[in-house]
Amino acid sequence: MPELRLNLLTREWVVISTERTKEPSEFKRLESKIPRPPYLKTCPFCPGNEHRTPEELLRVSEDDGWKIRVVANKYPALSRAGERRRMIDGARRLVTGVGLHEVIIESPLHNTSPAFLDVKYVEDIIRIYRDRLVEAYNDERVEHVIIFKNHGLASGTSIEHPHSQLVATPIVPVRFRDRVLAAMHYFDDTGECLTCDMLRMEREDGRRVIIDSSHFLTFIPYAALSPFHTWIFPKRHSASFSGITEEEIREIAVSLKTLLTKLFWGLDDPDYNLVISSSRPQDMGNEYSHWYLTIIPRISQTAGFELGSGMFINPSLPEKSAEFLKSVHAS
Repeated sequence: MPELRLNLLTREWVVISTERTKEPSEFKRLESKIPRPPYLKTCPFCPGNEHRTPEELLRVSEDDGWKIRVVANKYPALSRAGERRRMIDGARRLVTGVGLHEVIIESPLHNTSPAFLDVKYVEDIIRIYRDRLVEAYNDERVEHVIIFKNHGLASGTSIEHPHSQLVATPIVPVRFRDRVLAAMHYFDDTGECLTCDMLRMEREDGRRVIIDSSHFLTFIPYAALSPFHTWIFPKRHSASFSGITEEEIREIAVSLKTLLTKLFWGLDDPDYNLVISSSRPQDMGNEYSHWYLTIIPRISQTAGFELGSGMFINPSLPEKSAEFLKSVHAS
């Protein structure tokens, strides 16, 4: 019989469709990806094409070239110039579209990914994520910062060269605000942090845990919204990614690389979205919320039911998906 599971963190219901459940191996990519060259003359992110990108904001150099670059987005969702102004006209609300939109070019190689970069290299990318987030919040117009990576066409990417993005908005998105409010209500009711309780229960259960390291827990949640939807949570209570320590950077780099390698070999390099959800640096010490990293493989589609109800149908059992990924050798 199908189960309706409630994701306490997101307050979203998910239908675990036991009648239509697929085996984990059935989610492997059916078609082969076209091999990418290490360099593409027409790619604006490849070495030698630096003049084709907008203003360079940061560069990590290596040998005679660059290792990582941060540039302004050529087609930004928000304008770096201008003032934040809020306007109210009857039932209409408007905030001027100011903010930041940056691109983190992760490697000069066109055909690589974090799954195959050296761990030290992934550490550098994580540090840049942290530093750019902190820098973005120094802008008084910014209310919320999101860091994300789109990998593959199904994820929404338009350039296949490995890169991530940062968007800093002048408002707090309702989805993020609702999740913080849910955590606050849980804390008011119990005196405990919802995430801390959830991590403790997941570790005690163990069936959905993929990697249990000193500082991070990598697992598929009990009410995963989609197949192989995976979270990486810090065990240390911290509401803001800005507070990640050097020791934690080293460890999450290993966890992230391991997870992405398992997905590559286990599901034949699925397209995916990576998202870091975090509160502001000034909220780091609050007692009720955590920052976390999400990996969402794009191996299923939302349809009319999901769009109409706000509920998700997951045709995979989180327990089986986690067991499958644990069994995949990451090398």
